[in-house]
Amino acid sequence: MMYAERFQRLTALLAHWQPLWGTPPFTHRCLPWAGAYPELYQALLALDDACVERLENAPLADDALAAWLPVTELRALSHLSEHPARVPALPNAWGDHVGGRKWRQLQAFARCVPANAGPLVEWCAGKGHLARTLSRMRGCKVTGLEWQAMLCEQGQRLAQKQGVAVTLAQQDVLAPNVGGWLDGGGHAVALHACGDLHVALLQQAACRGVSVTLAPCCYQRTAAERYRPLSMLGRRLMADAGLVLERDDLALAVQETVTAPPAVSRQRERAGARRLGFDLLQREVRGVDAYLPVPSLAYGKMPADFAGFARWAAAQKGITLPADVFARRNWEAAGQARLAEVQRLELARHAFRRPLEVWLLLDRLMFLREAGFTASLATFCDRALTPRNAVLCATPGGQSESG
Repeated sequence: MMYAERFQRLTALLAHWQPLWGTPPFTHRCLPWAGAYPELYQALLALDDACVERLENAPLADDALAAWLPVTELRALSHLSEHPARVPALPNAWGDHVGGRKWRQLQAFARCVPANAGPLVEWCAGKGHLARTLSRMRGCKVTGLEWQAMLCEQGQRLAQKQGVAVTLAQQDVLAPNVGGWLDGGGHAVALHACGDLHVALLQQAACRGVSVTLAPCCYQRTAAERYRPLSMLGRRLMADAGLVLERDDLALAVQETVTAPPAVSRQRERAGARRLGFDLLQREVRGVDAYLPVPSLAYGKMPADFAGFARWAAAQKGITLPADVFARRNWEAAGQARLAEVQRLELARHAFRRPLEVWLLLDRLMFLREAGFTASLATFCDRALTPRNAVLCATPGGQSESG
């Protein structure tokens, strides 16, 4: 299927099903769409734990919900082929000072950068781990742009220690003068640049005719409250379909995480149950049946029991808890039951998680195509290494029609 055709069909599906995927279940005790899709609602609540775990890990690989949702079509539309480039495994010593998972991501991503790429510029370089890897692979100079001076200094010391031809420059990539780093042409690379940061790269590249190898991330990290497509085609398709994406909607595209260690999973579930228990409690205490967001709290700072958490959360929101509130109900048990319900209802949203991400990727691809680039999408690693495994490759001149 051609990219444009895929983009059009995904737009239609996302618009049609938005009432379902656009509403987080934890915010509503009774979901607004439950009346419109009663059979799906009951089917989700009836799923056993094994099926829930299977669908959480791969919502489109299983046809358990195919009777109610367009699972097969969503799976086909969101599929990306693996990038064809192959390079030998890099020496482990090159990964010194890089975490094991991050080092495997760097190796997988680096092979997508063409061997004949011109002057290389890493966008949002951090300590320059990718820049150093590419410099060693290609035997060339690489410039890294990073706005935090401390990271530049640390990365420069690593480059000097390893004898690598990398220069880290302190630069805000959202500043007007950033384009000067790309005026000489060449090739810009970015691994997991967030939101507006990678959008700025695409805009600068399109303006200056610079090749790009990009793995986007965190689309919701943007100053705009409402999403405006980069491509003209995207703007037209959204208007025709009546699709509107708020900033919070974009977060769905990056909700997937790789499997966490059992201890972390238990901490996450306990925190989730406590939050949902407090949500039930605050609705009763306030007499308002509405969700009340509570600030995040690091696992290491989590109070020892539910009562401690509830008192902390109530203080954050200026709520006075009645003296007998904890005697009225086992709120933590209620939160655990609510968590099991929410986890099942979330599965309907999860079916649209990757399709939404691919839709956002296609908008970026179409933007570059409209600027006269040849552009393609692929995966650079297995999702078990990182769910943000899509890579956008683009070079000035021509247009790619394959999808």
